[in-house]
Amino acid sequence: MLNGTASGLLGPVLALNAWTLAMEVWMYAVNIPIYSRLKIENTITKSQLDAQVPASARWKRDNYNHLMEQPTQFYAIALTLAVARGGQNDGLDTLLAWTYTGTRILHSLVHATKNKMMLRFSLFVISSGVLAIMTARATMLILE
Repeated sequence: MLNGTASGLLGPVLALNAWTLAMEVWMYAVNIPIYSRLKIENTITKSQLDAQVPASARWKRDNYNHLMEQPTQFYAIALTLAVARGGQNDGLDTLLAWTYTGTRILHSLVHATKNKMMLRFSLFVISSGVLAIMTARATMLILE
């Protein structure tokens, strides 16, 4: 059985990973029928494809790609905190991890539906700030 710190930090890691898988399914469900109708050639470039695919379908694909970028840092930092705390429960780390996960899920929903740029950007800034705080906390813990 996991200790409170590890399980508390692993919950948001698992939740964001599950969300990423859900976005992947959503991306395929929207894009595969479009690609089939377009009879896409094997030699098409991304920019040529983008010109033929509706923006609302591209948003889902782009968001899935975004979930492969910064969240990889989150996974590393959350796991670092879980290991480095070694059984000492720190509720702030868990709160920060859930805040990061929640803002990334909200970011995905905004991006994949209406793509309101300023709202999306605001959510990205919030999640980046939370990740920076988590990184600083992990750094201080490791360098103690």
